Amino acid sequence: MSSFDLTLAIESFPYILKGLQYTMLVAVVSMTIALVLGFFLALGRMSQHVYFRWPSMLFISFNRGVPILVLLFLLYAALPELGFSLSTVTAAIVAFSLNTSAYIAEVNRSALSSVPAGQHEAGSVLGLRKWQTMRYIILPQAIRIALPPLSNVFLTLIKSTSIASTIALPELMYQARIIGGREFNYLTVIVVAALIYWGVCSLLSWLQRYLEKRYNHYLEPEQK
Repeated sequence: MSSFDLTLAIESFPYILKGLQYTMLVAVVSMTIALVLGFFLALGRMSQHVYFRWPSMLFISFNRGVPILVLLFLLYAALPELGFSLSTVTAAIVAFSLNTSAYIAEVNRSALSSVPAGQHEAGSVLGLRKWQTMRYIILPQAIRIALPPLSNVFLTLIKSTSIASTIALPELMYQARIIGGREFNYLTVIVVAALIYWGVCSLLSWLQRYLEKRYNHYLEPEQK
């Protein structure tokens, strides 16, 4: 029976940590793509035109309803049967981008809907065009509302990248599994991986709180 081995934990830490570069690469690139895609999906979801609204709703519904593991294998294992082959990194980025954009779209839709309708009217009174009203009046307020849930989506995305180990992406969890299988001690290396995830997410949580305070400082008058 294996038990926690401190020596193995210390020795394996640098090798497991090597997987963090792939974890963060997939997470950051996927989040960047998802933020852009999610914004336009939210606008399409809120559009009065059915040819924008229905495709957006269908996209969001599909990607929220299909497990990310299914998307990964669809892109990495099934697409080659149609003549399209993707690397593990590309397949992971595409899958996580699609999945995450669906959730971000709903966050953005909720944030945009939370801005009072009078703000749109204020833009019209000032003679601003719709895109100017959106850029200078609506978006700054919506970003403040959306920042906490978007940060949570990013934290969830970082942890979800561990699923990509199933398609042999050499990220954190994959590195831990390789060492655990070689040393016949999964307990130690999985604990190490868990601590690394915890450290990264704790750091990002602190950054989230900092950004929220800084953003509120510019949007709200200070209370004397």
